[in-house]
Amino acid sequence: MILVTGATGTVGRLVTERLSGTGPVRLFTRDPRRVTSSGPDVEVVGGDFDDPGGLRAALVGVRSALLVTTNPLAPAQDRNFVTAARAAGVGHVVKLSAQAVADTGADDLITRWQRDNEELLRASGLAWTFLRPRAFMSNTLGWARSVREEGVVRAPDGTSRNASVDPRDIADVAVRALADPAAHAGRAYPLTGPAALSAVQQTDMLGELLGCPLEFVELTREETLSGLLARYPEALAHALMESAARGRQGAKTGVDPTVPDLLGRPARTYRAWARDHLAAFRV
Repeated sequence: MILVTGATGTVGRLVTERLSGTGPVRLFTRDPRRVTSSGPDVEVVGGDFDDPGGLRAALVGVRSALLVTTNPLAPAQDRNFVTAARAAGVGHVVKLSAQAVADTGADDLITRWQRDNEELLRASGLAWTFLRPRAFMSNTLGWARSVREEGVVRAPDGTSRNASVDPRDIADVAVRALADPAAHAGRAYPLTGPAALSAVQQTDMLGELLGCPLEFVELTREETLSGLLARYPEALAHALMESAARGRQGAKTGVDPTVPDLLGRPARTYRAWARDHLAAFRV
């Protein structure tokens, strides 16, 4: 049995699709109604990381688990999961972390939280694998509405480059680690795309694929912070601003060979990702 947490999220959903038909899979999600995967080997369990009893029940019989947590303001969630996994005899945990944990200059709230989560697993006695992606290419779906309605992309730091990664590549690596714990235990995998691109370059690629030039409008720092504060608690908004500052310093441009080395093929490009998701940007 493989357990997938965050089963309706970006990576969890893709992992679930890839595991379909390979053996028993249990999906752990706060809202089972949002699960789209089904089949005789797929079991859906509703639950919450804040419920230790529910976690223990969900982990019974699980050999390997994908752990995806998303709230740096709730550090107990990872502790609850690890405690329940140990009690249930889980053999291996594949943790979705972040590439910033390996950057000694990164010290924002989100990065410290992920470092603490990794240390928690290291000290747990459980076998572990850490997936450390750069930004998801799918984050640019946040531009879809303004592209459709105005032909405009509004974003900060238009020339800052990031070696963003296709979430499908993250999922492919995760599935390999989940299926073969012995080959991947104790490894931390930096996951990037094949090139570091700026928001301006991504905008140009989208325009080419759509067949119409798009305008890029760079947000000021004040506009960026205001937008973040409208979506996130203040502490997270400021952490994201700190992360953006690291990006302006060139800290996110490194391209790593891990994805092609593990998958035996090139990492997917942003152009390929955009081509496969053009419907979201078309009127």
